[in-house]
Amino acid sequence: MSTMGTLKAIIFDVDGTLADTEQNGHLVACNEAFAQLGFDIRWSWEEFRELLKIPGNARRMRLALSTRTSLSEAEIDRIVPELFELKKELYLKQVGGLPLRPGVARIIRQAIDRGVRLAIVSVTHEDQILALLKAQIPEALDAFDPIFGQQAGEKNAALYARCAAMLGCEPSEVLVIEDSEKGFQAAKWAGLPCAVIYNDYTKGQDFTGAELVARSLECLDLDLLERLCLG
Repeated sequence: MSTMGTLKAIIFDVDGTLADTEQNGHLVACNEAFAQLGFDIRWSWEEFRELLKIPGNARRMRLALSTRTSLSEAEIDRIVPELFELKKELYLKQVGGLPLRPGVARIIRQAIDRGVRLAIVSVTHEDQILALLKAQIPEALDAFDPIFGQQAGEKNAALYARCAAMLGCEPSEVLVIEDSEKGFQAAKWAGLPCAVIYNDYTKGQDFTGAELVARSLECLDLDLLERLCLG
């Protein structure tokens, strides 16, 4: 457990944490992008779940083109940015149908009411993060600052530490909410307390050392999160 701290900021991951975006959002958009550009590649959910170990859909698409087509590396280098931009456009059209996970909106609203700062550290593109917030909880859009997505660089301990520094908080005053072992480890190595709210595809990963491991935020409120994770 962390040493006693007062909660001053929450850093959220996005995909699988704020919302279940992977199966009904990113996967659908990736498959549609492949189809529109004429590639006979269609991932199943089972395949995509395995690919989630690779950070970022551009990297996953590159792997698919390398292993499932006869394209040269130069052709792949040219096509991947186009493919990803198309995928992003398709995803942005779907965010209205990607509701926040249970309890997330309540925690966000309680944080805003209490003056607890909000931030995001994610591997997804900033445009996609903003679109999700605008579609699902528009009143909180301006409350998230900073928002570190794909353009901020690799999601690792250094990025989490940078985010905490920008929030102007001590590590013991910041709570990270993650869904995966990789995200949790990044927060842990940055010295930040972390609550892991796992989902169907991260269940069973190693969350040893997390302040809290739970299936949902539905039965939790901000006060309880603070007591459990910073107490």
